[in-house]
Amino acid sequence: MLWRTLFYILLVIIAIILLGWVFFDIFIYVAIAIVVSSILRPLTQYMAKVQLFNIRMPRLLAVIFSYLILILFIASFIVLFIPLISEQIEVISGVNYESLYDRITLPLQRFEHFLIINGLTTEPEGFIVNSLRESIVEFISNVKIGNILNDILAVTGQFFVGILAVSFISFFFLYEMGSMRKKLISFIPNKYFEVTIAAYNKIERLLSNYLIGLLFQMFSIFSIASLGLGILGIRYALTIALFAAVANLIPYMGPILGATFGIAVGVSTGTDLVTSQDYMFLILKIASVFAIVQLVDNIVLQPLIFSKSVKAHPLEIFIIIFAGASLAGIPGMIAAIPVYTVIRVSFSELYTGYRSYGIFKVQKK
Repeated sequence: MLWRTLFYILLVIIAIILLGWVFFDIFIYVAIAIVVSSILRPLTQYMAKVQLFNIRMPRLLAVIFSYLILILFIASFIVLFIPLISEQIEVISGVNYESLYDRITLPLQRFEHFLIINGLTTEPEGFIVNSLRESIVEFISNVKIGNILNDILAVTGQFFVGILAVSFISFFFLYEMGSMRKKLISFIPNKYFEVTIAAYNKIERLLSNYLIGLLFQMFSIFSIASLGLGILGIRYALTIALFAAVANLIPYMGPILGATFGIAVGVSTGTDLVTSQDYMFLILKIASVFAIVQLVDNIVLQPLIFSKSVKAHPLEIFIIIFAGASLAGIPGMIAAIPVYTVIRVSFSELYTGYRSYGIFKVQKK
């Protein structure tokens, strides 16, 4: 009886995975909505319980105010990127492309001269530079502005559709969470009730701890990176630190993206940099800050979040993250640990219920 039940549960999980694969966009919207509602639920619950002059705020208003606070929070972060983007536009518009082309081709010309003098090639002088020029011209001629604009419009439209879908779904998750939970519980058979409720509560607790741990990780990385970059006098320290904190949500690749973004911003905005030694010193300063951030993340934050919150071994986390990456790329890496937690806890509680209560044993007459 136990194996039959496990087989049915496995079929349900496979069906959910296949549906998520086929309707990938809807699955992503629902998953993001669950995360958003999980973040806003404590704030919504608190605002709904607070009484002012013996008047309790309606849950609808509590949900709306929670959304407003989230929007203000996101907008405050976006404001940090506006000065950086405007400065980068000014830098790009003021670039002398002829001088830039000469600076790029000068090392190539020296390399050509070295090859010709030492008899390593029979090509005429300028063959590398001419090849580079022809490649650039061919690339520009093949660029179709209309297709680029269509792609931008399609991505923008899909982005706004996603925003509306996530907002709509998460709103109902927050507003009718209690009634939805009661309806789901009412479908559970009596002999599976205790095990199902135990699994649900444990999954909810572990995922909440994991989410809180991720928020703590982002805040810690943002604080350490902004403090270190600020002390070293790096421009746009808060913007770099914010990008690094958000990028760190991507396992293994996130720290590399954050450090690369920080170095690119530091080099592009370093107006007082003259010699190559200045550039190297700046890169070393930024890299040293991110090395410290990575050490703190690997030694303190990740063991605290992964091992303590989801109760999983580091080797499990490593394998599950790469399995998620092979299935769905970066979104799979991000969602791997929560999905694995749900599956592992479900089977664990099912097995515990079988051993403790014998709920799946066949009753003899």
